[in-house]
Amino acid sequence: MQGGQQGHVLSQFNSYQMTTIIPDGELFAHAERAKGKVVVLTGGGNGIGKEVALTFSKHGAKVVIGDVDVSGAEAVVAAINKPGGEAVSIGCNVVNWDDQLALFELAFERYGAVDIVIPNAGISENEHGVCSGELTVVDGKPVAPKLATLGVNLTGVFYTVHLGMHYIQRNRAPDSWKAIVMMGSIASWQGIPRAPQYSASKHGVLGLMRALDPIVSGDNIRIAVIHPWFADTSILGLPVKILLAGLPMTPVSRIAGAVFRAATDPDAATNGCPWVLPDDGPVIRVEKEALRVGVYEMLEKRLRRANGFGSAVRDWARLARDLCRILSPALSIAAVAAVLAVSFSGRFAI
Repeated sequence: MQGGQQGHVLSQFNSYQMTTIIPDGELFAHAERAKGKVVVLTGGGNGIGKEVALTFSKHGAKVVIGDVDVSGAEAVVAAINKPGGEAVSIGCNVVNWDDQLALFELAFERYGAVDIVIPNAGISENEHGVCSGELTVVDGKPVAPKLATLGVNLTGVFYTVHLGMHYIQRNRAPDSWKAIVMMGSIASWQGIPRAPQYSASKHGVLGLMRALDPIVSGDNIRIAVIHPWFADTSILGLPVKILLAGLPMTPVSRIAGAVFRAATDPDAATNGCPWVLPDDGPVIRVEKEALRVGVYEMLEKRLRRANGFGSAVRDWARLARDLCRILSPALSIAAVAAVLAVSFSGRFAI
């Protein structure tokens, strides 16, 4: 993504004046809420995940790391435990369901609960400088593309969230809050040329959060997605780092702070919000209203109308069933016809 595109993404948010800037000093405003919480984190052996693990531990959370980089994860655990923190790790390939199941079982067996779930594991699309989305032809015939990026960045996230929604309910204390914070990207908003799988996966993570928000918010489960601009981590290959030379990079510590704030913010109104870091500046929370402007607002209205129609059909089907049971067959037919005619003409009149 070029600098002009980066600015365009931010200007889209600002044009609707539906954003809130979160200064660095406010990222840990609710740090006391993290104390004693059990955090399950994938991809915590290096980069952003490592910083997230250390950040939560610093504020009293217990951290459970799953990573294919076993030695890296063990090093992070040692760094947490040495000064008196609590952490444990396990080898985990996020596209393997049994590996992820073992991760959550470890968390529950060791600490008796799961409070905050962070599906952080991710990979880039470039392998040795070659885009895995490019068409490869062998003997004149196209070869199926490698979909490892989609597998890790989307399927793996689905696995983590799916398991997380189960385990956070186990042994849950009444009125306790929980959180799911996913890792998106600026690529969730703007497609990156030569990285179609990465862009699609990060768009998908944003869509997953939006779909789950109305389901989990009413159960005191926070949900959010963090969308950082490029950060100087191992996920960036050398060609990408050369391409980005001279552009501002997002500090890894600030990304971890955004994850922490999204998880611990007590304000229910911030549930389901994207948290964007479009450059080396402060964290920007995009209010949910910004996700419903323009064509999206029109589509949402139509979806609500369709859902309303479906609910009405189900309601009146139950009414018809009960009337048929209570009244005689002759009376019930006339009664049902009359009630349905009046109700539908009034409810769906334009």
